Amino acid sequence: MPKIKMPKSNPSLDMTPMVDLAFLLVTFFMLTASARVSEPVIVDTPSSTSDKLLPDNVIMVTIDEKGKAYYNINNYDVRIKTLEKMGAQYKVEFTDKEKKEFAKMTSIGVPMESLKKFIDLDENGRMAAKSPGIPLDSLNNQLGDWIQFGRIEAAKQAKTQKDKAEKIGREFKYEPIRFAIKADGKANYIKVKEVIKVFTDKEIYRFNLITNLEKGNE
Repeated sequence: MPKIKMPKSNPSLDMTPMVDLAFLLVTFFMLTASARVSEPVIVDTPSSTSDKLLPDNVIMVTIDEKGKAYYNINNYDVRIKTLEKMGAQYKVEFTDKEKKEFAKMTSIGVPMESLKKFIDLDENGRMAAKSPGIPLDSLNNQLGDWIQFGRIEAAKQAKTQKDKAEKIGREFKYEPIRFAIKADGKANYIKVKEVIKVFTDKEIYRFNLITNLEKGNE
């Protein structure tokens, strides 16, 4: 009896669902990603063998090679509240647009009397502008005020978040504000010491020193 030959068919794979998924992922990342804002100053930090990571909730003071100080706090809402407090302290009024623009920026290194003009510049203009650094001497310690107001507003926001979590019966994990100094390896030690004194004058005795990680001796 002759054998019955079954017809051969080539298997096919429908790639449509995979292509749709790829486009959905690309669209998601495009809509949720935010553009990286350039830092107004680039410092070459000294190296160390410490691998401790910097927390997210942090106030950081950067010191460039010439000893100029820059301030940053990485929280959108706290940045706005801190700017409002600084404006009231130094009699400088900021519009809502300026507050929102400031909240999207990174480090700042200009005194309060020049901050409005600095905010109104575009990103290229800010990068080209020569930042004189934030004053920190005893007669005009604006850096100390930035640190103090930032710490107060960060604590207020944490309390608000805790109260909201308790109302809906959710657990709230509080992460206290941390402080950090990021100094250029060529910066004068006296300038770094002056910034440290600003922290200690505000009764802040614990802070991170930002360095570049290098391989330790084996």
